[in-house]
Amino acid sequence: MLKKYAVAVCQMDSQKDKQENLRIAGEMIAENAAKGAKIIAFPETMNYMGSGLPRQAEPIPGPTTEFLCAAAVKHHVWLVSGSFPEQNKRDKPYNTLVLIDPRGNIRCRYRKLHMFDIEVENTPSYRESDDSMAGNEIVLADTELGRLGFAICYDLRFGEMFRLMALQGAQVIFMPASFTMNTGKDHWETLLRARAIENGVYLVAPNQMGQKNNMLAYGKSMVVDPWGDVIARAGDRVGSILAEIDLEYQERVRRQIPSLENRRGDVYEVRSEKIRIC
Repeated sequence: MLKKYAVAVCQMDSQKDKQENLRIAGEMIAENAAKGAKIIAFPETMNYMGSGLPRQAEPIPGPTTEFLCAAAVKHHVWLVSGSFPEQNKRDKPYNTLVLIDPRGNIRCRYRKLHMFDIEVENTPSYRESDDSMAGNEIVLADTELGRLGFAICYDLRFGEMFRLMALQGAQVIFMPASFTMNTGKDHWETLLRARAIENGVYLVAPNQMGQKNNMLAYGKSMVVDPWGDVIARAGDRVGSILAEIDLEYQERVRRQIPSLENRRGDVYEVRSEKIRIC
């Protein structure tokens, strides 16, 4: 297992031209692979943002994953796809991400658990469940880069999920998002740093930016280390940031502040029967 490696976080302004979004993603993969990134991560809804999202749903494997798998092989990198609508036998797609290895294999898929159904004062209401189906399991992957965990956007607000991943040995958690400007300006960094600190993990968070069909995305993609320091942060433009993942440092932080070991399992517990490790 690699103890130190570079991760690249791609901040996109995805719009309604799927082929153009994928072309930009391909350029980002090539650029970051040339800089030495071992794993490259994209934001939520990376291949399409516009009206009629359910109609853009694809099977897995399908056009988007085939494109990404070919890029992973060409540049010999791991890819966290960011999410895209996955075809479902029911009437609504899943909001799904996949992990792809350097040989072009889809190692696992994670379907977003928590639907963003909210009403914030003085802003339009939003009901993700109108267009997407929720997944039903927490997913981790054992790789040469450590044990990786996955969450998508609104999942960030549910600390139990991150604690369960940490208790199952997650070292790095990827959290693609399309956080809105209204909530992102107040909550994005605070929640990312809290999830990293309380679980002693790296949080890798690629975010969308720019004006979309029905909202303004916040941007400010970042990587947070297990101490809670923001070690890489994107600005207000499309582009990539790189950071070093140091699993030996993560182990030291967990020894210094053993909050996972100091939990009072005799008083309280958080558990789930729906965790898959692939």
